[in-house]
Amino acid sequence: MLKAELRKKYMQKRKALSIDEAFLLSEKILDNFLNYFQPEAGQKVHIFIPIEKFNEINTNIFIKVFLEKNIRVFVPKVLTDRLISVEITEETVFETNSWGISEPVSNEDSGELHFDFVITPLLYCDHKGNRVGYGKGFYDGFFQSISAASKKVGINYFSPDENIDDVWENDIPVDYLATPTDVLSFFNGSE
Repeated sequence: MLKAELRKKYMQKRKALSIDEAFLLSEKILDNFLNYFQPEAGQKVHIFIPIEKFNEINTNIFIKVFLEKNIRVFVPKVLTDRLISVEITEETVFETNSWGISEPVSNEDSGELHFDFVITPLLYCDHKGNRVGYGKGFYDGFFQSISAASKKVGINYFSPDENIDDVWENDIPVDYLATPTDVLSFFNGSE
């Protein structure tokens, strides 16, 4: 299936979820992430802030747990045409940008290039880790700029069930996919 078709299909599936369903599924994804990866104090996690109008996974509950565990948390901020990574704490001040995304007020790029985990937004992910996002390419550029050792973890309400037919040369797949039912690895058993 083509990305455009998958984007439309999974946006509709996501919008069909009630607020309560989305929150419950987000909690299950968080539990699966924590059980599989067992993140520890001092580790560094880059994680997106959810866009509520798109019914994205509630990563605010992830961020709360990470901060409680003394895990360093970094969030993306778009400056002109690229993503920077801003480190946040419980005291960080946020504002809503023109796309309706909550971002830190600070424009200070952390300069961090190695993350233990990069929790990645997506609309769909296939059995090879190929992603369908919103089509802007921000994460492909971000993935190219960070350490290859950083684990790229997609999170999604839905498990893969069809292939993406139009994967491009510059598309960078995720290494893992966490869903409400499982965590899938795309390393074919060799990590």
